[in-house]
Amino acid sequence: MKLLHYTRDDYYDNAMRDYPVALRVFYYVVIAILYVFSKIMWRWTVDNADELLPRGERGSVIICNHTSMAEVISIVPHIVRTGRRVRPIMKSEFNNNPIVRWFFARVGGIPVDRGTADMKALRRAQHALQRGEDVLIFPEGTRIRSDDQPVVVHGGFALMAQMGKADIAPMAVCGFRDITPAGKHIMRPVKTWMRCAKRLSLADAPEGLKRSERLQWFEDEAVRRMYEVRDELRQEHPGRR
Repeated sequence: MKLLHYTRDDYYDNAMRDYPVALRVFYYVVIAILYVFSKIMWRWTVDNADELLPRGERGSVIICNHTSMAEVISIVPHIVRTGRRVRPIMKSEFNNNPIVRWFFARVGGIPVDRGTADMKALRRAQHALQRGEDVLIFPEGTRIRSDDQPVVVHGGFALMAQMGKADIAPMAVCGFRDITPAGKHIMRPVKTWMRCAKRLSLADAPEGLKRSERLQWFEDEAVRRMYEVRDELRQEHPGRR
């Protein structure tokens, strides 16, 4: 399809490799700029990065804790530099802003209506995984700006992985909360860290579990591994969040 003939749904429903050539060039230019910018500003590193690479032809569901929007513009360029295509799951409220809606659709974002059984979003994620694209999701659903903030983990990512017959690759970040301290609006340069946990598949579930129990184990174990590596990073870098 020609660039001007693409609708917003076309971006959500088609493979990123099939996007118009001009858009793909634009995408990689943006990714390169974000990679250089984020590396200079936040000097992030990724431990155990091989765990992000899928075992087969299908993509992975990558989950991560969430403290800052800076995580998105660091994680996505890292994944793309490994030769992967990644589709961030975004809350549908972002589509209320026409500029954000235009941009997110063209960089592979998939909107989801939080708090609902959004089957359209689930199907889009399933098809992306089956095409070999990765799906990035922050299961906490919003930025966790303090340790006192209530956290509700949304488990739709496990169902996405089940539907797409994909692995879950848990990872965590540390230090990104310090980029924009409470009461401030300007990002500052600080050192940050990322670490990947051991990836898992539904087949790793203990034997004897019922189908619903296996899915629950899949979700719980992925979240446990995500927080485990987050806590490791916090212990290694005291006072950093």
